Amino acid sequence: MKIRELSERTRISKETVHYYIREGLLPKPRKRGRNIADYNESYVERIRLIKELQDRYFLPLAVIKNILKNQKKSSEGQSFLGLRSEYFRPVNQLLPHEIEGEEAFRKETGVGKRWLGKMEEWAIINPEVRGEQKVYSQDDITLGKLIVEMDESGIGVRDGFDPEALRHYRDLFREIVVMSHKYYIGAALGKLTPEEFSKRIVKGREIMSVFFYHLYRKLSREEYKRILSLMEEEAKGAEEEGEGKNKPVGYV
Repeated sequence: MKIRELSERTRISKETVHYYIREGLLPKPRKRGRNIADYNESYVERIRLIKELQDRYFLPLAVIKNILKNQKKSSEGQSFLGLRSEYFRPVNQLLPHEIEGEEAFRKETGVGKRWLGKMEEWAIINPEVRGEQKVYSQDDITLGKLIVEMDESGIGVRDGFDPEALRHYRDLFREIVVMSHKYYIGAALGKLTPEEFSKRIVKGREIMSVFFYHLYRKLSREEYKRILSLMEEEAKGAEEEGEGKNKPVGYV
């Protein structure tokens, strides 16, 4: 595409595109002539990410440039930025919204009717019933979108993933949450007024959520390294075994 189309699709001026290129936020485009440059879809995605980091996190361009540089080197960084922008929006917590009705929920999240039934049966998504209408919370909406994202990312039934694992995760996390509250409430009961307790429990919930998030990432990295090491050892063993079979008789 030409710079005019890129400008229209990203809603930034041509001058801004040139500025981003000069500053190293965008790569130099492929030239098709002396004054004609060709921009592909990667430019659209990169500009949208720059705007997102500016608008949502108020980051200066110098910091964004470093983020983009590190993103190139790390597949984990690419995944993190996309998920972070979609599922960790502070405004969703400050201005949570609800969805009424299964059809509206499925349209918003992309969850199929069958799988929504399963998620509700396993209490992963559990709407509040008001009158005769199901009302889904912000957490339900986020979980629904994540379930669809998992399937599209290769963690789905067609990829051999057992969906009942989600039910087991829910049960395990339920035990962790109950244990966490038991420790916390036992220490706070009788020492705080109901108002003080409510404020502290809300703050504690957010802190523990972040703690569990980072703990999972840390343990997952460790397990990934362990499994990768085993795979490399097996591959090396198979390679050595193959070389041994190909050796001539009498080889010393």
